[in-house]
Amino acid sequence: MSANSADRSMYEICGATFFVELVDAFYDGVETDQILMALYPEGSDTEGARRRLAKFFAQYWGGPHDYMEERGHPMLRMRHGTFAIGALERDRWLMHMATAIEQTLPRVEEAEREAVTDQLAKYMVNAAEHLRNS
Repeated sequence: MSANSADRSMYEICGATFFVELVDAFYDGVETDQILMALYPEGSDTEGARRRLAKFFAQYWGGPHDYMEERGHPMLRMRHGTFAIGALERDRWLMHMATAIEQTLPRVEEAEREAVTDQLAKYMVNAAEHLRNS
């Protein structure tokens, strides 16, 4: 990140709205993907998933602990363990997340974009691989 933002969290740099918009862009893509939608127990209703993921991302990157207060510890592997997540599902998830990042990145100050992109991409790749179970 730039020198003037070295002590600021991603949440402080991007703002709460960024994470909501990132998640909305992501789920707009997921909702068109039959492979991923098959994993959602609520079917095509992604409202709850959108809200939870936006809160999780905001908290993860330095925002309020709303996710933890509502859902407890994230326990990502346990929460996703009942779904068969293989290389195909991981890759589709990452494709939609990469598109969402591209769509929302213009909302970040230009001086911060490269560092924000790097942090987001690194986390998303690691998380997607971590959740793979088949």
